[in-house]
Amino acid sequence: MHYSDGQSIRVGDAVAIGRSHTGTVVGCIEEALYLPPHTAEQWGYLRHGVLIDTSFGGVVHYPDQDSLASESMILVKRQQ
Repeated sequence: MHYSDGQSIRVGDAVAIGRSHTGTVVGCIEEALYLPPHTAEQWGYLRHGVLIDTSFGGVVHYPDQDSLASESMILVKRQQ
């Protein structure tokens, strides 16, 4: 999956969600990449999308590109 500017979404990315919320990408489901304590065993059943630990509601599953676009999600900082 990608941000609206074309950059790939990566585990650990800090994101802005809309105008007032933030989050951290904690899982890229299709790539089976997760930040601890999240695991493929825990979330792999979702099969597609990304998981973002949000400031407004904990971990949220964004299943496709359209769901990201509807939230106006942008990359703030890439984890080193």
